[in-house]
Amino acid sequence: MTAMARAENKAEAGSTAQLLAALAKAFREQQDLTQEELGKRIGYTGSAISAMETGAQPASDKMLAKLEEAIGGGLGIFEKARRFVLLDKYPPQFKNFALVEQEAVSLSSYQTFVVDGLFQTPEYARALIGGGFPKLPDEKVEELVEARVARRVLFDRADPTAMIELILEESVLRRPFGSWEVLRDQLRSLAEDAERDNVSVQVLPMERGLRVGHAGARGNMVLVKTKEHHDVVYLEIEEESLLVSDPAKVARLTHRYAKIRTQALSSDDSLSLIRKLAGEDRT
Repeated sequence: MTAMARAENKAEAGSTAQLLAALAKAFREQQDLTQEELGKRIGYTGSAISAMETGAQPASDKMLAKLEEAIGGGLGIFEKARRFVLLDKYPPQFKNFALVEQEAVSLSSYQTFVVDGLFQTPEYARALIGGGFPKLPDEKVEELVEARVARRVLFDRADPTAMIELILEESVLRRPFGSWEVLRDQLRSLAEDAERDNVSVQVLPMERGLRVGHAGARGNMVLVKTKEHHDVVYLEIEEESLLVSDPAKVARLTHRYAKIRTQALSSDDSLSLIRKLAGEDRT
């Protein structure tokens, strides 16, 4: 992505926040509420409301939900805005895929280094994002964690239900971020997700490379069937991304993914391994 494109994304994010701030202020004043009164009504300080209205601290997803209840007037403006605000919080290279993921009919992910972001706990995500280089300000880390965790709504979407499949390298299950307890909690959460009716989790054993062939040697991929039933593949490395839609290329990557699946443990054996590792006594 060019520097100009990054700048444009940043400007769009600022415009979204500014528009919501202006709307919130207009609704507040229309109802003759001071910043302190509105803050008290939704569980925030008057200073927090002021920061939101001036753009110093854009509204969080939680604040938008509270604003909808308190001053939305049944119009649904703040509720509808929650999706776009979350999109603005994603890194530039992820924004286009985020739109695709939200409406996916099926999603199949193969990950070699960390747990797929869709499955991450807040603590695991925070350790990953906060521990990266260069370091990010704490406020930005929390913003990105909130946006990442919000993606989990896909698990519970009812119409249509999304079928979600994850294949992880075994090394991912053994690689701690933050602390061993953060990893254990992540594995417990992963095991719970694996028991959902619309979710499948498989593990590719570390010794796979000792046998003939390792179909996953070329790295991560996420296969998506869109609501229009088009197939696309998302690839990302070092803050650069590619959304592949060419049918021939998609077919090649889909065949590779299918081979990875055949080389992985079964869902039942994978779940047993995840539970075993979650219960390991590490110091």
